[in-house]
Amino acid sequence: MYRYGSSTKQNGFRSNKPLTNEEIAHYAPSVLATEPHDSRGERYGFIPTINVLDGLRKEGFEPFEVRQTKVKDQSKREHTKHLVRMRHPNALALDASAEVPEIILVNSHDGSSSYQLLSGFFRFVCSNGLIAGDVCDDIRIRHQGNIIDNVIEGSYRVLDNIELANNRIGLYKDVKLDREEQLAFADAAIDLRWDRNEETLKAPVQASSLISVRRTSDYAADAWTTLNVVQENLIKGGLRSVSDKGRRGRTREVGGVNENVKLNRAVWTLMDHLVKHKTGAM
Repeated sequence: MYRYGSSTKQNGFRSNKPLTNEEIAHYAPSVLATEPHDSRGERYGFIPTINVLDGLRKEGFEPFEVRQTKVKDQSKREHTKHLVRMRHPNALALDASAEVPEIILVNSHDGSSSYQLLSGFFRFVCSNGLIAGDVCDDIRIRHQGNIIDNVIEGSYRVLDNIELANNRIGLYKDVKLDREEQLAFADAAIDLRWDRNEETLKAPVQASSLISVRRTSDYAADAWTTLNVVQENLIKGGLRSVSDKGRRGRTREVGGVNENVKLNRAVWTLMDHLVKHKTGAM
């Protein structure tokens, strides 16, 4: 199993088998909220996320990862924004370096989010969950009307979008990048997460750190592998860093729902632009 966050205040959990409701309740209790937050009015159409998940389970989808936003106001912990990554259990990778498609569901019960469906992929070799950038349109469903049926219908539309992303992945795997191109991509990715010091234009990490590989299978220089390496280093953290004041440390994991989704999509979109510029395709 793959866990995200500290041992005492985890805000996410990943398993190699479908999650039970008990596991979901422990790591992302807002998924099982039975009523909306007190701030919602009478016109707010409340449908528990767990009801939607049960509907998707009947269609063959199972949750493998959950996470929720950390909140300072603990009264919102049971209703805050949450994310669920789902896939068919029979969607297995052919080898350890392959990836499988996932449907990503984002929602909240405090008014901070509508139902949102995104296209994603899970890469087994690094236990890494990616989110397709602007290759695929996300699907948003307001808290009104027949939400469960609308989300299920939207999930199948996401699966159609995944075919587009799969084609894009195939192109990325065929595009080779030299080291200068990899460094240029990593340098641009730095700006997606950190503000550079205005005086020195320095970031807490160097581009070379973002393309440093964590396993021998990632030494390939194609665009898809480079995207995965940079995305993993950005999201999971653990890189040596130096602050503006010269303090040395390690970069932190990007665990929040908003930050994780935004950065995940932005890195993919960045690579999409690089490949488009290099090949003239798409």
